Amino acid sequence: MDGRVCRVIYDSQEKEYAYGTKFLDIAREYHDQYRDDIILAVFNNKLWELNRTIEMDGELSFLTAADTKGRKAYRRSMVMLLEKAIYNLYGTSVKLRVMHTLGQGQYCELEGSAVCQELLDKIGAQMQKLVEADIEIRKNTIHTDLAIARFMECGMEDKAKLFQFRRSSHVNIYDMDGFQDYFYGYMVPSTGYLKYFDLLLYEDGFVLVFPYEDTKKTAVFETSKKLYHTLMEAAAWAKQMQIRTVGELNEQIVKGKVQDIILLQEAEMEKRISKIAEQIAAEKNKKFILIAGPSSSGKTTFSHRMSIQLRAHGLVPHPIGMDNFYVDREKTPLDENGQYDFECLEAIDMQLFDTTMEKLLNGERTELPHFNFKTGKREFKGEFLQLGQEDVLVIEGIHGLNDKLLSALPKETKFKIYISALTQINIDEHNPIPTTDGRLIRRIVRDAFMRGTSAEHTIEMWQSVRRGEERNIFPFQEQADVMFNSALIYELPVLKMYAEPMLFAIPTDSPQHMQAKRLLKFLDYFLQVPSEEVGRNSILREFIGGSCFHV
Repeated sequence: MDGRVCRVIYDSQEKEYAYGTKFLDIAREYHDQYRDDIILAVFNNKLWELNRTIEMDGELSFLTAADTKGRKAYRRSMVMLLEKAIYNLYGTSVKLRVMHTLGQGQYCELEGSAVCQELLDKIGAQMQKLVEADIEIRKNTIHTDLAIARFMECGMEDKAKLFQFRRSSHVNIYDMDGFQDYFYGYMVPSTGYLKYFDLLLYEDGFVLVFPYEDTKKTAVFETSKKLYHTLMEAAAWAKQMQIRTVGELNEQIVKGKVQDIILLQEAEMEKRISKIAEQIAAEKNKKFILIAGPSSSGKTTFSHRMSIQLRAHGLVPHPIGMDNFYVDREKTPLDENGQYDFECLEAIDMQLFDTTMEKLLNGERTELPHFNFKTGKREFKGEFLQLGQEDVLVIEGIHGLNDKLLSALPKETKFKIYISALTQINIDEHNPIPTTDGRLIRRIVRDAFMRGTSAEHTIEMWQSVRRGEERNIFPFQEQADVMFNSALIYELPVLKMYAEPMLFAIPTDSPQHMQAKRLLKFLDYFLQVPSEEVGRNSILREFIGGSCFHV
């Protein structure tokens, strides 16, 4: 402290603090005002860890474990706690690999040891000791070359390879009582914050379970077996390609293998689509192919490619968009903010949809509606359809898996497909790529090109989109007959050249600037790949343009 003071505005009140005061000390003053633990500070519209100090005047607020960014910091820090516990018990002979997010947990596997309940109990007890010790989690900035050398020494080859392709000459490393690792994102100030967790045996590994809505209680672990197996299939293919991490992908790009990667990925995807079409064709009674999934999963391109494969297997597909069955706009329900909720089930005229599909199933010649998005009205333009023996309907819409639709139709006439972009690769062995980040970047690029929407507006609306997915899509994913992963192992290096200028355009005083800055840091991990090599039928073309389909 050198006598200088900083003027800080908190909750419209101005206070003075000594230059160099930690955000952590200020947070303690206001701790009683919050139901949940304070995790991070927001100072002058920038995110700060609580161990950082104030060195200028500014406006301050806090994020808790209940906020999205606070929750992610908690979970990220918990992974380091798990790593440290394993290291204390087994040194470098047992290595942790963080694989996928499942429910409110992180699926993990161990290299060097079988996973059993006794082992998890020992690790959990060690984690609890570290929590009780309340060890500070310190951030140190070191030269990138030194970081590469350190991680090679301790067997973290994935991290060493990641940093070989970083432009920055320095990197931030976290230290927990001498144990060091790198993490993509912010951390809590000490292990004492990490009180709530559980370790559960699951399949070939285990799940580190976190709190969720009640931040002071571990969530009940619920997951989808189909989702797990879809994720593991993708991980197995990435391992076969020797591209499990961003560093390995960058290495292949440097070697000039991009075209091979693109061709192999697209061939692998076409093989999976063909396999689903073959399954549908083999079950002669399927008439309704229902495709549902979250935003920016590539549903439209997938439905076109599926239709081609269905034709190749002797069927006659007819694409139908569920959006054409919207109720007239003035009848659309409103959300909690008074805005039209186009994603709720009641935004669909369920009676008209069900009646139309029943008539078609019965072989009747039926007129199909079109929704005019400019007028907000449903219209009939004389488009009739009658199904023959080989005809099938390919229906795309977010409610396709909900049994409240088509409930009167025989179950054996329906085939349900859940599609989502489930990223195959991780940043490194301890930093998985959130699937929502991949979908958000897809949407930012598509909205700018196809709808003239700024990245700032897309990010602003993203939480509302995510809430709709949580209500209307994810609860029904297990009801799908098959799950399809639409993520492409090469897509983020291609999307990077489009997304970066859009994200840089978001002004620093925008509420969306923090998210933009985080995504820019994320994209900086990837070497750029030109889009010319991407095929015109690729799902990626739905977002960057140039598709051979009407998307």
